[in-house]
Amino acid sequence: MATSTAAQRTAQRTGQVSTQGRSRVAVPICAVAQPFRSAQVSRAGASTANISQAARSSTIPQAVATPADRKSATYKRTPNQYDLYTLNTWLLREEQNGTIDNELAVVISSIALACKQIASLVNRAGIANLTGGAGEQNIQGEDQKKLDVVSNDVFKNCLASSGRTGVIASEEEDLPIAVEETYSGNYIVVFDPLDGSSNIDAGISVGSIWGIYEPSEDCPIEAMDDPTKMMEQCVVNVCQPGKDLVCAGYALYSSSTILVLTVGQGVWGFTLDPMIGEYILTHRDVKIPESGKIYSFNEGNSAMWDQNTQDYINSLKDPKAWDGKPYSARYIGSLVGDFHRTMLYGGIYGYPADAKNKTGKLRLLYECAPMSFLAEQAGGLGSTGQVRVLDILPEAVHQRVPLFIGSKKEVEYLESFTKRQ
Repeated sequence: MATSTAAQRTAQRTGQVSTQGRSRVAVPICAVAQPFRSAQVSRAGASTANISQAARSSTIPQAVATPADRKSATYKRTPNQYDLYTLNTWLLREEQNGTIDNELAVVISSIALACKQIASLVNRAGIANLTGGAGEQNIQGEDQKKLDVVSNDVFKNCLASSGRTGVIASEEEDLPIAVEETYSGNYIVVFDPLDGSSNIDAGISVGSIWGIYEPSEDCPIEAMDDPTKMMEQCVVNVCQPGKDLVCAGYALYSSSTILVLTVGQGVWGFTLDPMIGEYILTHRDVKIPESGKIYSFNEGNSAMWDQNTQDYINSLKDPKAWDGKPYSARYIGSLVGDFHRTMLYGGIYGYPADAKNKTGKLRLLYECAPMSFLAEQAGGLGSTGQVRVLDILPEAVHQRVPLFIGSKKEVEYLESFTKRQ
C-alpha cells in the first residue's frame, strides 16, 4: 500500500493523475524535469527506487524533445529599440556571402578606425591648436593645413598596422609608399586624408576619401632592397583604372560622422554613434535619384570655363527652359559634403577644367575615381564631360581630370553640351 501511495505521488509529480484505476495523462513536463523527478524518487526510499522499468513505462510518460519542440525553442530575433546593425556586422555578412575576403575586411576596418580618429581631431581642432596652416606645401603646391599633415599620418599608421596593405598612396605624399609591415593581402590603398581642409577654420564640413585596389599581377612588390625598382612597381600598382576598384568610400565630418562605402554591391552608409564608438547602419542600399534640380559648381570660375560649359550652366538658370523653376545652386567647397548631398537628393556636382587648370583640378586617383565608383554603384554617373571617369588609366599618381558626377540624367544632359564640337 505504501509502495502504491508513493507511486501515485511520483505519478502526480511527473504529470500523471490516477483516478479509480484509470489513468489519464496530463501534458508532459519538459525534459528538464527528469533530473528533478529522479532526485525525488531517490529521496522517497528504496521501495520507490525499485519500481520496475515496465511499471514506469506504463505509468510515467517520458518527455522526449521532438523536432517541432526544438524548433519552437529556437530564439527568434525581433527588431526593437536596441537593435543595432554595425559596420563590423556588415563586414562579417559580406565576408560570409563571399563578396569580400578577410584581408579586405581588415583593411576597411583600419580605414574606419582612422576616420574615427580624424573625426575626433576635427571636432577638437579649435581647442587643440589644430587650425591654421602647417607652413608647408604638398606636391601640388597647395598650402597644407595642420590637420592635413596629422590626418595623413593617422591614415598611414592605421593602414600600415593592419598588415594587409602593400602600397599606400596619399594626396599629401610625393610618391606612393611601399609598406614593409604587410603580412598578407597586399592591397593598394589610395586616399585623400582630409578633403576640403580649407574649411576647417570655419567649422564647415570636411571629409576623407579612399579607394582600394588589388595588387597588379604584372608588378609584384618585391626586391625591397632596390629602391628604384620598388618605386617603379609601386607606381604601376597604384596607376589602375577606377573600374578595377574593389572598394571605395568616404567619411563626412559634419554634425555627425557618416561613413559611406561600396564593395561593388551597392552603396551603404553608417553613422558613428559617439556613445558606443561604433558605426551604425543608417543608409541601406543608397540610390541616387535619376534627376535632381540642384547643381554644385564653383561659379566664381565661370569666366574661365569653355563656352560649352558656360552654355550648360546658363541653361540651368533659364526659367523659360524649366517651366519657371530653374535649378538651385548649392556649393560648400568640400567635395565630400557636396557629393553626399547630391547622393541623397540628386542633382550634379562639377569641377570643370578652366584657363588656370587646363586638365582640371581634382585628382583622378584620390578623388574622382573613388567618387565615380560610388556614384555608379548608386545608379549615377561620373564623367569628365568627354569620357567615363572609371575607364581612364592614370598616367601619373597625381593626375588631374575634370569631374562631373551625380544623377544619371543630369550628367547625360551636361554631356549633351560638353561633347558638342
